[in-house]
Amino acid sequence: MKSLKDGYWRSKSLDQLSVQEWEALCDGCGKCCLLKLEDEDTGEIFSTDIGCKFLDLDTCKCSHYESRTRVVNDCVKLSPTNIHGLDWLPESCSYRVIARGEDLPDWHHLVSGSQMEIHRLGYSIRGWVISESDDCAENAIDRIIQWVD
Repeated sequence: MKSLKDGYWRSKSLDQLSVQEWEALCDGCGKCCLLKLEDEDTGEIFSTDIGCKFLDLDTCKCSHYESRTRVVNDCVKLSPTNIHGLDWLPESCSYRVIARGEDLPDWHHLVSGSQMEIHRLGYSIRGWVISESDDCAENAIDRIIQWVD
C-alpha cells in the first residue's frame, strides 16, 4: 500500500482525493453505522444507540465493508458528491470537518498517529452502543441518543 503524504487533506479538495486518501480520512468513530429513525412529519433524523448488525462494536468497523451497500439496503456510501447533504452524520465526522474547510482534530489517527486515540478519548461508539443483532430494533424509538460532538 502506498504511504500517504502527511497533511494531504490540507492541500486537496475532497473530490481530488484518491480512493486510498478518501478511505484514510474516516476517523473510525462508527457513528454513521448506527440505526437512524426519521420523524414522518418533520423529516428530522434521530440516531439510536443501536449499531448495524455488521458493525464490529469493538473495532467500530464494518465486518462486510466491501459489500456493505449490497447486504444492507439502506447503507449509504459516503462520497465527495453526497457528503454535503448528509446532515445526519455527526458534526465531528472527518469528512464533514474537511468539507467545511476545517482541519482534522488532534485525536484523528492521521494527526495523532494512533487508531486508538479516538476510542481512548470517547469519540467513538465503542462501549456505548448495542448491536441490532440483539433484537432491540422494535424498541428503537426508546433508544434515541444525542451525541455530543
